[in-house]
Amino acid sequence: MGGLLFGYDWVVIGGAKPFYERFFDIATSPYLQGWAMSSALIGCLFGAMMSGWFSDRYGRKLPLIMAAAMFTMAAIGTGMANQFTVFILYRLIGGLGIGLASAISPMYIAEISPASIRGRLVSVNQLTIVIGILAAQFINFLIAEKIPGGATDTEILQSWNGQMGWRWMFWAGTVPAIVFFILAFFIPESPRFLAKSGKWDGSLKILEKIGGREYALQEQKNMAVTLEESQAKVDWKALTARKVRPMLILGIVLAVFQQWCGINVIFNYAEEIFTSAGYSVGDMLFNIVITGTVNLVFTVLAMRMVDSWGRRKLMLLGSIGLAVIYFLLGGSYFFEVKGLAILVLVMLAIATYAMTLAPVTWVVLSEIFPNKIRGAAMAVATTALWVACFVLTYTFPILNKLLNASGTFWLYGLICLSGFLFILRKLPETKGKSLEEIETQK
Repeated sequence: MGGLLFGYDWVVIGGAKPFYERFFDIATSPYLQGWAMSSALIGCLFGAMMSGWFSDRYGRKLPLIMAAAMFTMAAIGTGMANQFTVFILYRLIGGLGIGLASAISPMYIAEISPASIRGRLVSVNQLTIVIGILAAQFINFLIAEKIPGGATDTEILQSWNGQMGWRWMFWAGTVPAIVFFILAFFIPESPRFLAKSGKWDGSLKILEKIGGREYALQEQKNMAVTLEESQAKVDWKALTARKVRPMLILGIVLAVFQQWCGINVIFNYAEEIFTSAGYSVGDMLFNIVITGTVNLVFTVLAMRMVDSWGRRKLMLLGSIGLAVIYFLLGGSYFFEVKGLAILVLVMLAIATYAMTLAPVTWVVLSEIFPNKIRGAAMAVATTALWVACFVLTYTFPILNKLLNASGTFWLYGLICLSGFLFILRKLPETKGKSLEEIETQK
């Protein structure tokens, strides 16, 4: 549910964008457009920063309950907003929920998963994000009344979409948010957090439910080895220790790259991308549903591949694949190719991202950090991810104006090529190893 709300709250704004921009009279300002779209990411940043302290002090369960409460507040408040400042305030609150859930959900899943299927189970988090994205896109499409081609800004503003439709797009997120809030009270605490806190009996009971007595005893034996060096409160200075620093830098770079590869602008700025290719606003909403469906199908495929192909191979495939597609996409815009060709290239980019960088980055981040500082290190990496996401989202309308769509996608292609070279040199393979084995091999 954390992943689903993450996906819904993050993408619902893309379908509402043509309507709330007219309502708040910001359709002609790329800076206010960028702020409306990226403001939630400031909340994400602070939510991610809080997640390390909360998860290392209070466990993984309580922050997830808090995230659910924030999702609920944001869904109701954003839809009720009549002033742009109030709209931004509730987007910030929703961002706090996304930041907490994005850091803690994959970490929690990794800490309760057996090594042999951990990649698949952490990928479930990405699957639910994608389901949330598709749900937002489909609900937006169902809510919006059909708009005739060539409608003016005034006609869009005075339509039901411009006055109420965009509100219901946000309000629809209230239902899954309340479900998440209720269900979060019923999950167990992470067995690795309990062990780190000295509650070995509670840890053993949860591990027995997961894999039986023998599995539980072996896992606790592994945990005892990695926790033996420090049972004290996590020292944030430990993040800069010589042994930890390479993994932290690796995590930060991968987190930033997952955003700067550029795919998320397709979800958040679908209006600009598809209208530049000759589609109307009504066609744009339908095309978004198509891209969301592709996203879901290839995320399911990734879940089957992450534990067989391995993390490194999929990350390399994704980065070089996106680089090629972006160079072609930029060329299409440069030579003014319109219609189906753009839609096909966008679908190929989403399919490549969904099968590789989207789920595998979260798997790698949940695996590579030492047990005793995993919460803090995950918070740092996730914070870097949301800083990168804010920069990406805020700058797209500005870059699009300065470089046009062609230059912007060529820039993203160069970033993906750089990411490929970094992963080739720095990323080790972690498939099939327990979290403790990964830690002791560093």
